[in-house]
Amino acid sequence: MTSGSKPGLTRFNTSDESAARAALHEVCASSAWGNKIIAQRPFATAESLFEASDAAMAELTAEDLAEAMAGHPPIGRPKPGDPTSSREQRGMAGASEELKAEMLERNLAYQDRFGHVFLICATGASAEQMLQALKERSGNTPEREREIVRAELGKINRIRLTRLVEHVEPAEEEDDAR
Repeated sequence: MTSGSKPGLTRFNTSDESAARAALHEVCASSAWGNKIIAQRPFATAESLFEASDAAMAELTAEDLAEAMAGHPPIGRPKPGDPTSSREQRGMAGASEELKAEMLERNLAYQDRFGHVFLICATGASAEQMLQALKERSGNTPEREREIVRAELGKINRIRLTRLVEHVEPAEEEDDAR
């Protein structure tokens, strides 16, 4: 590993294509996005990976965006047993039952209007902030909302890619401690 490189980035760059695809699918469910990232490996820096992600996100079609969104559970209902969605939606954990019920009702209305889940980069956001964003965005045109979703997916991808490139395997932690 070169000086200054992240252990997870080195692992991602050197892993076989199947493992790299699996790691990218955990970041974003769009196969088109993953294919664009795979085609550019290896990445010299985490920033170059982030830039490739942003560029790939900008090129996704409506169908590609739908595929990416399908990988995200509704706000307030993280996938059971999925630590990523639970961690990202932590802001809903302490919400009142009334707020959770309103979020569910508005989520369903949003899905009826736009045909997909309400997607927001929930990391660090409170339940009240997420509900307010849902209220505000429900009045958008489908075209405007699709571009907001694209931007939110980009933010989520960066957070998830950061975790990927900074992740240290337990064996590597032991080696680093020596």
